[in-house]
Amino acid sequence: MEPKAMKLTEKLWQALDERYDLKPLLDFAREKAVPRHRHDWMYYFGGLTLFFFCVQVATGILLLLYYRPTAEAAFESVQFIMTRVPFGWLIRSIHSWSANLMIASAFIHMFTVYFAGAYVKPRELTWWTGAALLLLALGFGFSGYLLPWNELAFFATRVGTDMVSKVPFIGHWLLRVLRGGEDVTGATLTRFFGIHVAVLPMISTFLILLHLAFIQRQGMHEPAEEPKLPPRPFFPNFVLREFMVWLVGLALLAALAAFFPWELGKKADPFAPAPAGIKPEWYFLFMFETLKLLPAKVLGIEGEILGLAAFSAGGLFWFLAPVWDKKRARGEKSVFALLVGWGVVLYIASFTALSYLGVFQ
Repeated sequence: MEPKAMKLTEKLWQALDERYDLKPLLDFAREKAVPRHRHDWMYYFGGLTLFFFCVQVATGILLLLYYRPTAEAAFESVQFIMTRVPFGWLIRSIHSWSANLMIASAFIHMFTVYFAGAYVKPRELTWWTGAALLLLALGFGFSGYLLPWNELAFFATRVGTDMVSKVPFIGHWLLRVLRGGEDVTGATLTRFFGIHVAVLPMISTFLILLHLAFIQRQGMHEPAEEPKLPPRPFFPNFVLREFMVWLVGLALLAALAAFFPWELGKKADPFAPAPAGIKPEWYFLFMFETLKLLPAKVLGIEGEILGLAAFSAGGLFWFLAPVWDKKRARGEKSVFALLVGWGVVLYIASFTALSYLGVFQ
């Protein structure tokens, strides 16, 4: 750096430090360290999820400049973005692919945290805020899926919101709240748009800041059974490694967006029959296929109601892992927790793969 530039940087730093007392933050960054062990690669998936979320925000803002959230104009506005706006097709592809990569990275992050036992005391709130963020990521995927107003998204949303009506006592009310009426219409599109660009980002930003605050306060979890190694300085060592992971994520995202651009399909026609073989996005496939396999009635109760109840109970059980896993809280190995974790992984992976292979047709 040239002497003049160095002097300008020093003056700027002195001015900011004088007004905001930034030296303690710099000292904190210098002193902070990250545990080192053979499984420390798992630390990077949390940051990678955050990176894809930032890409979502940036590309989403660009798409908002042209998108119109009405049943009459939504499809045409996306078509305009893809065909007339310079690099519009690329921005939309990056937005769509980064949504999928964000959810995939969030799932991997959740499972690595679970198998490392990083949810036990005193990190219960870190686990619970992370689980809530994963649910919000799925909400982003579900609400954003309808916005292009194409045929596949329209009927998939109709099927997805139909499941809400199965909730006992309040199902019909929830259905009307989501759809803005009895069926999927322009009112549904407007509500999903508001949820996607305002409600979910606001809640997600708050939870992300809270999640990061918990991590900074308590530090990163170090598995008890791992051999103790000298910690790695957070700055610049860990930061540079995290940055390299982000570059790999960016390269993967750019390759997918360029070589496999996201297609638009046909405009939704509410009066047309649903296309054959319609399926939700990959992260909902395991639930979708499970509900399809259930019989219509089980002991006089609708199969779908039982399936949704089982998923709700299973999700709550997973969410409460810090409560029921007492062995790991004492620093012991928990065979039951490991069996539960691997069972969930195998179930989700197998049902998703078998669905793509057409076994459940």
